[in-house]
Amino acid sequence: MTDNSGESANDIAPRAVGAAGRGRLAQSARVAAFLHGSRFLLAVLRVRPLFAVGYGIVIVVVLCAIFAPLIAPYPPETANPDDFLQSPNWRHLLGTDATGMDVFSRIIWAPRIDLTIAMAGTLISAVVGSLIGAAVGYYQESGGVASFFSGFVMRSTDVLQAFPVFVFAIALVAIFGQSLQSIIAAIAFLNIPIYLRLMRSQVMSVRHMRFVEASYVAGTSDRAIIMRHIIPNSMAPVLSQLSVNIGWSVLLTAGLSFVGAGVVAPTPEWGSMIAMGFQNIITGQWWPSVFPGIALAVTVFGFALVGASVEVLADPARRRALVGSLRERPVQEA
Repeated sequence: MTDNSGESANDIAPRAVGAAGRGRLAQSARVAAFLHGSRFLLAVLRVRPLFAVGYGIVIVVVLCAIFAPLIAPYPPETANPDDFLQSPNWRHLLGTDATGMDVFSRIIWAPRIDLTIAMAGTLISAVVGSLIGAAVGYYQESGGVASFFSGFVMRSTDVLQAFPVFVFAIALVAIFGQSLQSIIAAIAFLNIPIYLRLMRSQVMSVRHMRFVEASYVAGTSDRAIIMRHIIPNSMAPVLSQLSVNIGWSVLLTAGLSFVGAGVVAPTPEWGSMIAMGFQNIITGQWWPSVFPGIALAVTVFGFALVGASVEVLADPARRRALVGSLRERPVQEA
């Protein structure tokens, strides 16, 4: 029995079985690659315990942001005058602030605001900055209008980075209004030059490699070369910078809230909590300000460690050196 194309069922069946077999092989290969990567990461964390500390801190902060309603014992914005400035006790593990709000509950809820602002602003700046940086690096030496435009963009970033970051952030929030969207936009705008310069410097070295020149000779469009070849092979420094910038953005958000230009109280946010409790330190009630400060410092430290680990793993030379140390370690232990 044959179909309209003249192929018999006996010819189609082996091909279908072969396609299914190839699908299973591809899935098995992906699983094996995931397991190999997981084992390698665990081995790296054993060699570099500080990296494990960083990942642990970030995981705890993210879990607090996700499960804050289940972890926090009290509502984060409910004032209780009867619990005015209570020191840490069994009912309030980290004490209460001047309005009677539970400090522990507010610290648990704060990552929802801080991480949302920091991650949104950083991701927007990474995408926009990387795309502009890729275009600038690709056309930097091409001459003509494109080269002039690239030079203009770089001089503009020089001007932007000449301003003090914190003062510039306050000015942007003052111009666009004191809202979460304005803070995210300010953080994104301030971070764009960082990713633009990183991507530009990486692209200017990648664009002269042979596989890029071969694509150009083959008639591939500039847009396709940038998206398929240039950007994927230039992302290592951008990825390593992401985690560091998230921590920096959390710190900037807290700084804006501390001076009254960021998140408005009583919304739980580490910077505004420090500002609310700062005046009570003089009279001996240190806990409303110190505990949020510790949480902020530990979070920024954790993201910095994660950024350092990504930088090591993304750099081929440093990754090879790390693999060599992993191979030598069992011999030394034996």
